[in-house]
Amino acid sequence: MDRPIFANLLLIWHLIFLGGLVNGQVTFHVSNKCPFPVWPATAPNAGHPVIADGGFALLPGQGKQVKAPSTWNGRFWGRTGCNFNSSSKPACKTGDCQGLLSCNGTIGMPPATLVEITLQEDKSKPSFYDVSLVDGYNLPISVTTKPTDRDCSIGGCAKSINSLCPQELQVSDEAGAVVACKSACLAFNLDVFCCRNSYGKPEACKPTMYSKMFKDACPSYFSYAYDTPTSLVNCYSKEYVITFCPSKWSNTPVYVDDN
Repeated sequence: MDRPIFANLLLIWHLIFLGGLVNGQVTFHVSNKCPFPVWPATAPNAGHPVIADGGFALLPGQGKQVKAPSTWNGRFWGRTGCNFNSSSKPACKTGDCQGLLSCNGTIGMPPATLVEITLQEDKSKPSFYDVSLVDGYNLPISVTTKPTDRDCSIGGCAKSINSLCPQELQVSDEAGAVVACKSACLAFNLDVFCCRNSYGKPEACKPTMYSKMFKDACPSYFSYAYDTPTSLVNCYSKEYVITFCPSKWSNTPVYVDDN
């Protein structure tokens, strides 16, 4: 075969192949509207790849586009108070993943607000996602599609859980400031709070004073395992927006890169 023709055919094949990869991707627009740095992290469910190296840094007002396969399953969360130049562990006050900036698939240390996502490639089977406080809370997070659709949106919190957190659930830093709030399950490890064993069904595991506090502050989130009505959202999209501290600022985030 003539070499120029072969080269052109190879180029066309690459364009088709790469185009298929791009078309088979979903973009997460992750932004930090908190008045302090946040280190977003990701962890895949079993059988799914690590995206964005599992973690990165965002200064206040910054954003990052994260690409994922169109059938990706996993979680996002935010880490706070991190110092990766120190030899002490954990490196972050909340959400730490073995002291690593790039979590590379490692799940974060609770308590931390979790965004749980299951993507579907087929429009007839919408993707579903939620924000969960089952492992506790550290930051308010919102999730929506792009363009925004009210039926596909999970809002932030109406109140600061860290400000309301009872002493028995509090996680404080060295200065005594409350930086996270444990779930009752995480704090006490009792079946009645963890919805397990004889409490492992919806009719047996009911809301508690702790889950009610979470629900009152963040009504769009899962406050415990059998929270009803469900906070799960089912919406198909090629682009989603995940925002830390969504109600703080109204500025447009400055994206640090397009990777």
